Amino acid sequence: MKLPLVVIAAALAAFPGAGLAQAPAAKQQPKQAPAHTGPKPVATVPIRPGVQAPVDTAKAMEQAERLAIQSDLAWISLYNGAINGEASERMVTAIKAFQKDHGAKETGVLNAQERSTLSAAARKLQENVGWKIMSDATSGARIGLPTKLVPQVISDVNGTKWSSATGTIQIEFLRRKEANASTATVAASEKKLHARKTDYSVVRPDFFVLSGMQGLKKFYIRGQTRNDEVRVLTILYDQATEGTMTPVTVAMSSAYNPFPGGVAQAGPPPRKKVEYATGIVVSADGAIVTDRQITEGCMTIAVPGHGNATRVADDEARELALLRIYGASGLKPLAMAGSGTTKPNISLTGIADPQNQGGRNTVSSVAATATTSGAETSLSPEPALGFSGAAATDSDGKFAGLARLKPAVVAGPAGTPLPSQALLVSADSVRDFLKAKGVTIASGSSDAKASVLRLVCVRK
Repeated sequence: MKLPLVVIAAALAAFPGAGLAQAPAAKQQPKQAPAHTGPKPVATVPIRPGVQAPVDTAKAMEQAERLAIQSDLAWISLYNGAINGEASERMVTAIKAFQKDHGAKETGVLNAQERSTLSAAARKLQENVGWKIMSDATSGARIGLPTKLVPQVISDVNGTKWSSATGTIQIEFLRRKEANASTATVAASEKKLHARKTDYSVVRPDFFVLSGMQGLKKFYIRGQTRNDEVRVLTILYDQATEGTMTPVTVAMSSAYNPFPGGVAQAGPPPRKKVEYATGIVVSADGAIVTDRQITEGCMTIAVPGHGNATRVADDEARELALLRIYGASGLKPLAMAGSGTTKPNISLTGIADPQNQGGRNTVSSVAATATTSGAETSLSPEPALGFSGAAATDSDGKFAGLARLKPAVVAGPAGTPLPSQALLVSADSVRDFLKAKGVTIASGSSDAKASVLRLVCVRK
């Protein structure tokens, strides 16, 4: 579904740091007086016990996950609401549109497989354009860029210009000193440049947005002023590239922060107070291997049905952690013997976060493709939250490694927690880690579903 530029601009304008918002509603006509003044009937709404509205389900999610869903839906041109991590009917409507496009029941709530499909679709589009978040070297402004579309860069103290080889796409960030500048005066001057025909304009005390046509190109401009400094982002593209540039413009507007409050965020965001993961049993007496980051800073690591686990060792290079349930017996370790070769088609076995499976504790398996690039092996589509630490097995049923989720950069307001992407820790790395920690690799079971446990990390 393609949205007209004026609709996109109206949506993008309402939140200076959050991306999209609903356009102003049309003026309503006055209602006629009722024909009688007798008592009105009491309106009733049938209540279905045990059924939760989709928007309430969204409210129960972590903000980071809502943000990720909104961002992914925007990338596939289905969502035109504020990318701010807040639950809304607009977000639910977009989810239903996605489900309809994929022939699924339109519930307004994504199940684990649908969430993975959506994430993979958005990530593919991001990869196609080379989406990256970066900071302007001279000002510190936060900018999201489709680096593959605009590889040519010219930069000086006044800003930076990125463009495609043929000039069909141009992106420019400019900064300048201007005494007594206001959003109104800057917006007025921008409208006059290059014989622009503005079909949408929003001017507020803290920012302005313009969109329309500049010759045969479409433009989208966002500007802001502070202490006599003007900062303006201009996106200009040929109409033939609209299908590609519509979601890119949404993402760029959402990511843009011309006056960041401090140093750009680096490294993983703060972890949640309660986080779910999967652990792989490696010995019958309670040794478990899992993702290191998911167990970082846990006050308690609960293993439902088995008590609590203690983190006894970790390895930052391999991003693995060794847990132990003291006093455990009868656990079924997973067979970890096998070759060191990673095959592309693998199966991930884990336990999705309760939010993704209606509060249940069910073990499930999902298919994934492993792709190695440099030192990392990525997994696509990304599994649901809770699969960090999941067991990976190849098409021959052999142990292929351990899945982990790491923070990734997406469009969203500055400082907002970011979602994750899936990577594979190879079987050799897992085996080497366990041997280094004195754990004997058992022959174990080939049934991964019998050898994984849910982990619940509780932080202060």
